[in-house]
Amino acid sequence: MAKRRPSGDGMVRKRDDGRWEARIVVGHKENGDSIFHYMSAKTQKDLMEKLHRSIDEYDGAELTEESRMTLGEWLEIWLEECAAPAVRPKTLTGYRRYVANNINPYLSDKQICKVTAADVQSLYRKLQREGSAEGGPLSGTTVRRIHNVLHQALDVAVNRHLIVKNPSNDVTLPKKVTTPKTILNDEQLERFMEAIKEDVHWHDFFYLEITTGLRRGELCGLMWTDFDEKKGTLTIRRTLHNKEGGGYYVGDTKTGAGRRTIKLPPSTVQLLTERKKKSISQWMFPNPLHPEDPVMPNSGYARMKKILAKAGLPNMRFHDLRHTFATHALTSGVDAKTLSGILGHTKTSFTLDTYTHVTGDMHRRASEIVGGFMEEFMVAR
Repeated sequence: MAKRRPSGDGMVRKRDDGRWEARIVVGHKENGDSIFHYMSAKTQKDLMEKLHRSIDEYDGAELTEESRMTLGEWLEIWLEECAAPAVRPKTLTGYRRYVANNINPYLSDKQICKVTAADVQSLYRKLQREGSAEGGPLSGTTVRRIHNVLHQALDVAVNRHLIVKNPSNDVTLPKKVTTPKTILNDEQLERFMEAIKEDVHWHDFFYLEITTGLRRGELCGLMWTDFDEKKGTLTIRRTLHNKEGGGYYVGDTKTGAGRRTIKLPPSTVQLLTERKKKSISQWMFPNPLHPEDPVMPNSGYARMKKILAKAGLPNMRFHDLRHTFATHALTSGVDAKTLSGILGHTKTSFTLDTYTHVTGDMHRRASEIVGGFMEEFMVAR
């Protein structure tokens, strides 16, 4: 039986056509046979330069026979074996769409071991310039989302010895463009609160939102078992999601920190206590036509749009109500760590980064207070 050749072992020869050729061992088949990486050049000097670069690149590599599969084949395996058990159905649907419409049309037939950083960079440029199978150039934000999917899949390919390194590590991503937040100021917030008073069915829904800053799916997924009127607390345990084609499903909170218990303002405790007395459903905010089911997140969004338009308030996303709550909480003196816990953020630093527009104003006010104090101190001396 032939001795198993170690990875990195190589050979150089001059072919009959005068070109120089080299190969190095980069892995092994199940039967022990070597898997080679080949290269060639016009001169021995050029070949040796290529060879040394390849030896560095494949240092420690132990590829398997599966490294010959195409990127399209691997992405399908990754979606089924890795993504599907780990992400929400809606997220998985998005991943599949990105693969089918944005990645596969350009790279699916290429062997995964031959996909380069240049291939990935070219794909991203093409998507921004020409668009995808769905049509129209894609924004930098969308390309970054596609990159996130491809990068995850290629990272797993590295771990499974299908490729030596992740080629998407070496690409330049489009600039991240953040959607501006729309924050209701004091006067606008007062108008919003007046507007929801006129909406008997939705008033409590939006009052709770504006006094807690819950995510839309968290708000719709609340049950009466989550409310402790004696302690004045609300426990967030689940998130409600719309299903494509209709219906809903209940999932976990967005993060581990999303599962939390928050202290409610007295007015909110009173509102929920009165609401609970009249409730006929296990859901805090049931579907008015089918009280055995919760109200859908999309319904809350649509209703908010109507309320805003009727009140002459700025057009905004539902998530901006959460931002409005957080902004007013910070400016009212709630510290960032406490607010982070209320919002269900994993880290306080994320809260501070998200609301830099507020903390900047707070820092300025703090400097004015300290400055005033020091001036008084100096005068007193």
